[in-house]
Amino acid sequence: MSGTARMGAPRRWAAYGLIAALLVALGLIQLSPIARAATVNVANGVQFTDTNGNVVHAHGGGMLNQGNYYYWLGENRDGTNLVSLYRSTDLKNWEFRAHLLSKSMGGELATANIERPKLLYNGATGKYVMWMHKENGVDYGEARVAVASASNIEGPYTYHGSFRPLGYDSRDMTVYNDNGTAYLFSSTRVNADMNVFRLTSDFLGVDALIRTMFVGQYREAPAVFKRGSTYFLITSGATGWNPNQAKYSTTSNIEGAWTNPTNFGNSTTFDSQSTFVVPVTGSATTSYLYLGDRWAGAWGEPVNNSKYVWLPLAFPTNTSLEMNWYPSIDIDTSTGVIAGNSSGGLFDPNAEYRLVNVGSGRALEVEGQSTADGANVDIWSYWGGANQKWKIEPAGNYYRLVNVGSGKALDVYQSSTANHGNVIQWSYWGGNNQQWTISDVGNGAYRLVNRNSGRSLDATGTANGSNVIQYDYWGGANQKWEIVPAN
Repeated sequence: MSGTARMGAPRRWAAYGLIAALLVALGLIQLSPIARAATVNVANGVQFTDTNGNVVHAHGGGMLNQGNYYYWLGENRDGTNLVSLYRSTDLKNWEFRAHLLSKSMGGELATANIERPKLLYNGATGKYVMWMHKENGVDYGEARVAVASASNIEGPYTYHGSFRPLGYDSRDMTVYNDNGTAYLFSSTRVNADMNVFRLTSDFLGVDALIRTMFVGQYREAPAVFKRGSTYFLITSGATGWNPNQAKYSTTSNIEGAWTNPTNFGNSTTFDSQSTFVVPVTGSATTSYLYLGDRWAGAWGEPVNNSKYVWLPLAFPTNTSLEMNWYPSIDIDTSTGVIAGNSSGGLFDPNAEYRLVNVGSGRALEVEGQSTADGANVDIWSYWGGANQKWKIEPAGNYYRLVNVGSGKALDVYQSSTANHGNVIQWSYWGGNNQQWTISDVGNGAYRLVNRNSGRSLDATGTANGSNVIQYDYWGGANQKWEIVPAN
């Protein structure tokens, strides 16, 4: 990412600085403190709010580091605005700066749907150039890219229109500036393939098609970055709003051959889809932060209700990467250190919770207050028994749910992977059938997905004593759970 060159200050400013320092020492003036980055904790799987308390709308977005600030732009689906911009020094406290594109600008933007905006800085022209996926606001029949530019990162932006790059359809896309030469990566042939284009020197157009790759693999949501001498390309599968297995590819030459995609993360990329990887460079190191969207469309809500998943990437070798789940992450932009944190997220591992089924309003419990291995789990009206209270404890990239009354873990009987697999309690031994992902599905509810089977915790009825099983998730209220502090 390019930074803006700065000229050395004239000598007179040094003299002014000495005078100001003397006045401060004498107590004659006071200077406002300069905000400096320190370690901050960012929770995962939540919406962010800006410094005014408003929800941050930067979905499918990208970042550009300029000076002391990280600028974050992304989709805004409020019905009027299309692309919004925020800035931060620490990646936690975001200040709204501007709506960069809106329907009020008229022309084709008046009815447009804009997705996955990304921003480049062209050092030769001094322009900020925005690329994005443009549709007509009704369907995905246009499959075009669009371009806008500005002399100031905060705008105003001139919209240059939309087109199909060299005649190819283009859906999910990203752009990457490789030391002055920029590239467009776009899903084409209705997502079946991935095209790599070289942009013109001003970054405003497409110069050439470099290669078509991943033919017939249906990869989308591209995110490109470089670490050392290796380029990485992260993509997702094409499953609509629903999350799937992320993969990465590598190359030593961005215009050369890329490796076949390799899995990383878990089977749903921790219920997220890739949008960008931002290098965070500080005094100690450079960390690479995965930015993902947890799309609200997966649980039937508008895009602006989507959440964010940010996770640090790890590199076992120079050409491989890993990503693990953490409820929250610690970020220090001054040193460049980003680390996963097993606490600080949505659930306190020392707290006690009740899990209330949305369909019935009844609590998840161990039947008959049993403390034995194999005891059945059902739902019952909440009365405050220890068998109705649970601890939610990190278990690597997942959670284990431990019953307060028995100390035993929520478990799928005999490690079943089938629909209707019975849910019981059992002494925790680390089996995949005893570990769960917890995904926000909006309106204060969650779905609990068994690691071993990929199926969701499901109540078979609404009456007291209704059995609890695992079942394919279809969005029913009986598969949604409120997680609230026990009392």
